[in-house]
Amino acid sequence: MRIGIPRETKVGEYRVALTPAGVAALVSAGHEVFVESLAGQGSRLDDDRYKAAGAGIASASEVWANSDLVLKVGEPIEREYRFFRDGLVLFAFLHLATNVALTRALVESRVTAVAYETVEQCDGTLPLLVPMSEIAGRIAVQTGAALLEKAQGGRGMLLGGVPGVAPSKVVILGGGVVGYNAARVARRLGASVTILERSDSRLRHLSSVIGGNLTILQSSQLEVDEAIVSADLVVGAVLVPGARTATIVQRGTVGEIKPRSVIVDVAIDQGGCVETSIATTHAVPTYIAEGVVHYCVTNMPSAVPITSTVALSNVSLPYFMKVAQYGIEGAISRDPALARGVNVSRGRLLHEAVAAAHRLQS
Repeated sequence: MRIGIPRETKVGEYRVALTPAGVAALVSAGHEVFVESLAGQGSRLDDDRYKAAGAGIASASEVWANSDLVLKVGEPIEREYRFFRDGLVLFAFLHLATNVALTRALVESRVTAVAYETVEQCDGTLPLLVPMSEIAGRIAVQTGAALLEKAQGGRGMLLGGVPGVAPSKVVILGGGVVGYNAARVARRLGASVTILERSDSRLRHLSSVIGGNLTILQSSQLEVDEAIVSADLVVGAVLVPGARTATIVQRGTVGEIKPRSVIVDVAIDQGGCVETSIATTHAVPTYIAEGVVHYCVTNMPSAVPITSTVALSNVSLPYFMKVAQYGIEGAISRDPALARGVNVSRGRLLHEAVAAAHRLQS
């Protein structure tokens, strides 16, 4: 199969879909790989390394035109829609529930589009999202800690405090992979940490694996509102695979939070879980709303592209290999998790949560 890796076009997207090691594995299996010139530059992977791995270096139009399977990280932007065509298979983080234009372009062009974030195993695990969620959860706290500094526009607090001074209060909305990793980092930095989570089994799991200096609460609107108004740092870590995130923090409640506290809404790539959240980029990552500093970058893991690229390449390569070996139909017939990742195929919208977000039939 002919496989293409274009350079990322989204603002602030420094990752690349596959490392040279991943390219070498595909080439060894008998596939042709085309990499757009400078595609790996943001992750310190130069063209020579890709050539040494067996890839051909090409322009963006050549990569898209010559490939049966295109591997991306960020969702395609409007100027890339012209490359869509019937029979093309696209692998990327799509977040279609919040992107009507991209959804329509994929459906109308009859592309088969697989979303990393909805590849889902039978136990509910999201194997291609997990490493990015781990990174995002950790970044959320270290970024939030920096933004609490006075010079960064924050309240002027040290996350962990010092002897004789109370630590900052960190409230995490959601106890999944993002929330768990955020809690671990915040606790290790000495913050006072509260997690709100709806699932009883997840609450018990979090209590057993984290422990110490941690409050775990059953999530309800009352508990959320009461917890965040006393928070110095709020981390939005709510996720329903493929679906638009529900708003669980209203603007009025944000207005009651202490001035110059910080909200990091990791859920922003699916619409955000805070009413005042607006998508931002790494170029201009923050803004003030209701007196609170907001950090709502839609691709937070791109802040550490070397780490993120390797982590994503490691987990995605086996899925790429299946598609390359068996074709998309053969691959999804062999792998139910991959089948759940197909959002659009040959003019049909297949993912129920995405269809519901756009009020369309799947």
